[in-house]
Amino acid sequence: MVTLKGGTRPPWVGLGAAVWIQIASGNAYNFPLYSHSLKSVLGFSQQQLTMLGVANDIGENVGILPGIACNKLPPWVVLLIGALWLALCVATNSSAWFATAILVTNMRNFPLSRGTVAGILKGYGGLSAAVYTEIFGILLHNSSSKLLLFLSLGIPILCILMMFAVRPCTPASGEDTAEHSHFLFIQAASVVLGLYLLSTTVLYHFVSLSAFVSYTFLVLMVLLLMAPLAIPLKMTLYPSNRSKLGTLGQSVESMDKTEPLLTQSISATNLSSFYESDSVSDVDMLLAEGEGAVKKKRRPKRGEDFKFREALIKADFWLLFLVYFAGVGSGVTVLNNLAQIGIAQGAHDTTILLSLFSFCNFVGRLGGGAVSEHFVRSRTIPRTIWMTFSQIIMILTYLLFASALDGTLYIATGVLGICYGVQFSIMVPTASELFGLKNFGIFFNFMSLGNPLGALLFSGLLAGFVYDNEAAKQHSTSCLGPNCFRLTFLVLSGVCAIGTVLSVVLTKRIKPVYEMLYSGGSFKLPQSSSH
Repeated sequence: MVTLKGGTRPPWVGLGAAVWIQIASGNAYNFPLYSHSLKSVLGFSQQQLTMLGVANDIGENVGILPGIACNKLPPWVVLLIGALWLALCVATNSSAWFATAILVTNMRNFPLSRGTVAGILKGYGGLSAAVYTEIFGILLHNSSSKLLLFLSLGIPILCILMMFAVRPCTPASGEDTAEHSHFLFIQAASVVLGLYLLSTTVLYHFVSLSAFVSYTFLVLMVLLLMAPLAIPLKMTLYPSNRSKLGTLGQSVESMDKTEPLLTQSISATNLSSFYESDSVSDVDMLLAEGEGAVKKKRRPKRGEDFKFREALIKADFWLLFLVYFAGVGSGVTVLNNLAQIGIAQGAHDTTILLSLFSFCNFVGRLGGGAVSEHFVRSRTIPRTIWMTFSQIIMILTYLLFASALDGTLYIATGVLGICYGVQFSIMVPTASELFGLKNFGIFFNFMSLGNPLGALLFSGLLAGFVYDNEAAKQHSTSCLGPNCFRLTFLVLSGVCAIGTVLSVVLTKRIKPVYEMLYSGGSFKLPQSSSH
């Protein structure tokens, strides 16, 4: 296989295609759209319904197998497995395959912009619920059965169309201003899309629109989703404006046959020239060390490439997992029960709530990646400090939910969506920076287990139980009033309080790592990360 060079079209085509696949991988976020219908048709109690939501979260996040596959198989094969009916229908496990393939591939294609890439992809994932809400209302006319049929047919077709565009590329060596401007364009396009989705969803529910106007809105949404593909289109139409970036080491370029990042073979002679040179690029070292071409007998240090079993004995690994668990485990509890929370507090049209949460979730994901990238480069502030701040806000938000004050439901939902989104865009690059990119797919998916674990404990066992007890007191299957979820919110605020303390400890511990990796304002890989 011929290596695709950084600074050219293929990595940007792959990122544009990844946006569409990321939207497809957000199919699990549709649960609130049809959960109320399931409860009514199947006669489920709230606890039974929340356990179904837990199964949904487990399928979405159990991705250890996709993580391993990403080190063995090309991305298109991983995506094809996700598009198969078994993965799609068994607890939305397709989401884990899709997200892992595109995230791992793009993090490796752009290793010097990990926070930005994570923020963009996770941001579009956060917007997926709003995209599906738009389709649900305009194209499917609020029919739960039509939505499930659309997901069953549309997701595999979309993935098969896009999977060959997501390809591993040899990244450009060093920083590039053109790359920075390209990322800014995608971020701006995603913000425009998010605002568009929120405003049209609200407009659709308050104003009666003709079929022509509704379908026009849908077409404009599709065009906005295609915006990231404008970058490779520009490179095609104006080739003279392409970034003139060097690629990995001259020794790699001179090879007749080369392989993608992390699968290439580099001779010991070339490696010795890497270390003898004073001008070794970050990506040269990433390629050489990530391949295992340099053998080390000692254990890896933080910032180097870890094997999974080596990371498991590190305190930082478990601190990051617990902090992430506290943030997303509590947040997903609200998301899974959002329809019932809204109805309990008097909001009968819960699709607006879901669209609001989705947009704010997107803002948190995109903003968390961009803001943490800025401060980690300018002041070497560990990304996890933003998990600390966001979980402090989550404590106050859960208390606001528990109070059930008039007019606070939408405010609390929006704020929680932002803080929930921050957890994703911080965990992803942090895991890669502490434990390396070589086995990043496995680390990322193990951390992601915090989501279904939190859903099981706080949604399936706690929220459903409390809700059903309160509904029984009202002699009804549906609960109304603040007591339906008050105890749940108080517990969630306590969980985030513990997460806040742990995140402070983690941030203090990993501060030296970030001072080493980002001294001088640019990312620097350790010179001895293979073992």
